[in-house]
Amino acid sequence: MTAISKEEWFGHPKGLFILFMTEMWERFTFYGMRALLILFMTSQMQFEDSKANLTYGAYQAFVYTMPVWGGWLADKLIGQRISIMWGGIMMAIGNFTLAIPGDTAFFLGLGMIIMGNGYFKPNISTMVGDLYAEHDERRDSGFSIFYMGINVGATLGGLICGYVGQTINWHLGFALAGFFMLLGLMVFRKGQSTLGNVGLPPENTQMNKKVLSFLSMKNAILILSVLMVPVFAFLLVNYKMINYIINPIGIVMLLYVIYFGLKEGSVAFGRLMVALVLIFFSMLFWSFYEQGGGSLNLYAARNVNMNFFGIHLSSAALNNSINGAMVVIMSPVFGWLWVKLSKLNANPNSLVKFGLGLVQLGLGFYMFVLGAKTADNGMVNLFWFAAGYFFMTTGELCLSPIGLSAITKLSPPKMVGLMMGMWFLASAFGQYLAGIIGTMMAIPAESETGAKLTAMESLPIYTGIFNQITMVSLASGLFLLVVSPFLRRFMHGVK
Repeated sequence: MTAISKEEWFGHPKGLFILFMTEMWERFTFYGMRALLILFMTSQMQFEDSKANLTYGAYQAFVYTMPVWGGWLADKLIGQRISIMWGGIMMAIGNFTLAIPGDTAFFLGLGMIIMGNGYFKPNISTMVGDLYAEHDERRDSGFSIFYMGINVGATLGGLICGYVGQTINWHLGFALAGFFMLLGLMVFRKGQSTLGNVGLPPENTQMNKKVLSFLSMKNAILILSVLMVPVFAFLLVNYKMINYIINPIGIVMLLYVIYFGLKEGSVAFGRLMVALVLIFFSMLFWSFYEQGGGSLNLYAARNVNMNFFGIHLSSAALNNSINGAMVVIMSPVFGWLWVKLSKLNANPNSLVKFGLGLVQLGLGFYMFVLGAKTADNGMVNLFWFAAGYFFMTTGELCLSPIGLSAITKLSPPKMVGLMMGMWFLASAFGQYLAGIIGTMMAIPAESETGAKLTAMESLPIYTGIFNQITMVSLASGLFLLVVSPFLRRFMHGVK
C-alpha cells in the first residue's frame, strides 16, 4: 500500500506543489514547441496545409498513444518516478534535436519527444492521484490546482517560444523549450522527499533482473526506447500508416479493460464501463479542441486581426498562450467551486461535468462563427477569437482535470496507470481526428486564377467547419447530460 506523506501546504499534500512545478516546466516545453510546429512546417518546410495538418495529427496521436506503454511499464516494473525522469530527459534531447536544421533532425526530434512523453505524461498524473486517500474530497480540487500548473507552463511556453521562434529564430525557439524541460527535472529530483513512497517501483519488481549477463531489464527497456525513435521518425514521414497502428492498439486495450472488469466483479466492471464512456467523450472533445494547435493556428495567422491596442501580436505566441492564460486565471475559481459545492452536497458528478464541458466547447466555436459575420475584409476582430477561447477554456476545466481525477477514482488500484494510459490513448484518437478535421479546412496555396487566396476567400472555408463542430459539440453535451442519471448508478458511489 502506498505511504502518503503527511506534509501539507495550503490544505493539500506538499508533494502536489512539487508535481505542479515539474509539470509546469514540462508543459512549457511541450506547448512552446507546439506553438511553432505547424507554422514551421508550412512556412519553413513548405508543407501544404493538408500535409502539415496530417503530420501534426500523426505526431500528436503518437504523443498520446505512448502513455499506454509508459503507464503500464510504471505500474508493473519501474514505478512513476523513474518513468518521469526518463521521459523528461528524452523530451529535452528531442527539443535540442529540433534546434538542428534539416528534415532528418526535425523528424528524429519529434520521435524522441514522442517516446519521452509516453513515459512522463501518464505517470505524473497518477502520482497526483496517489497523494490523496481513496475517498479524500480534496482530490478534484488538487487536480484543478495541478491543472493550473499545466497551463501556467503552456501560457509561458506559447508566449516565449512562440515569440522567439516566429520573430527571432525558429531553431532557437525549439532549443529554449528543451532548456526548460531540464529545469523541470531539477525541480522533480530535488523535491522527491515530499512524496513519501508515492511513485516508487512496485514491490517485487523485476526491473533489475538480468535479461542478458550484462544487461538488466530496466536498461534493456531504456535501450529499446531509444531504438524506437527512428521508427517514429519514419512513421511521421509516412504519416498515412498511423491507421494501422493506433486502431489495433485501441481495440486490444478496449477488450483487455472489458475482460479485466468482468474478472473483477460487477462493481469494478460498472466503474470501468463509466470510465470508458468518459474516455469516449474525451476523444470527441479533443478532436475539436485540438484544432488550437493546427487549423486554429493557421486561422489566427490568416484571418484574425492581431492588433491589440496598436500592438501587433505574434499569431503563434497568442494562439498558444491565450487558452493557457485563461486556465491560469479560472482554475482557482473552478477549484474553489467544486469544494464549495461538495460542502453543500451539490457537486455535479463527473458525467454532468463532461456534458457541460462539451456544451461550452460548442459555444466556443460558435463565437468564431459569430465573429466571421462581422469580419472586415475577411479579418475577424480579436475579441471574437478571445471569446471563443474563453468558452473552450471553461469547457476544458469542466472536462480535462475532472477526467484525470475520475479515471484515478473509477479504476482498480492495480490498473490506474494502465487506465490513465487509456485516457491518453483516447486523446491520441482525438488528435488524429483533429488532423483529419484540419484537412477539411486546408486552404489551397492558390486560387483557380493562380493568385494566392485572400482572407475573404479563406474565411468561409474555416467558418463552415466551425459551424459543424458547434452543432456536434452541443448535441453530444446535451446527450451526456440526459443519460448521466442512468450511468451514475454504475459508478457505485464514486462521484
